[in-house]
Amino acid sequence: MVEKYQNILYGTAYLMTGNRTAAEDHVQEAFLSAWKGVGNFRSGYPLKPWLVRILVNKIISSQRANQNPMISLDTESFADPAGDDPAEEIAQRDQLRRVMQLLSNEQRQVVLLRYFAGLSLAETAAALGRRQGTVNRKLSGRWNY
Repeated sequence: MVEKYQNILYGTAYLMTGNRTAAEDHVQEAFLSAWKGVGNFRSGYPLKPWLVRILVNKIISSQRANQNPMISLDTESFADPAGDDPAEEIAQRDQLRRVMQLLSNEQRQVVLLRYFAGLSLAETAAALGRRQGTVNRKLSGRWNY
């Protein structure tokens, strides 16, 4: 389980925290919580959204306790060594950072899980404990609920 999902969980945690050490800590805590709570996992359901939900809940709880912002889109976060034009990449990261900062924490969570972590719409909804229609509305720009 750890080998299969550690990269997706780490990537998600890093995008949500903007900090490598914090991301590693949250992933470790999520796997430990999953191991302790394996009896609560419903057989026949996908494992990835369950693990991501545990991780997201850990990060949100930690950020609430510390009152830290949800995301930090530093230039290191989106470094693409294969990119052709570094100046263009920096401009795109800056634009993405500005747009992401306009979103609420819940909206950022949906975008991060769906597009950066690569979860399906159903997996994103399951990970956030929301209905699929709610997640779909947030992705389509209709964010009032």
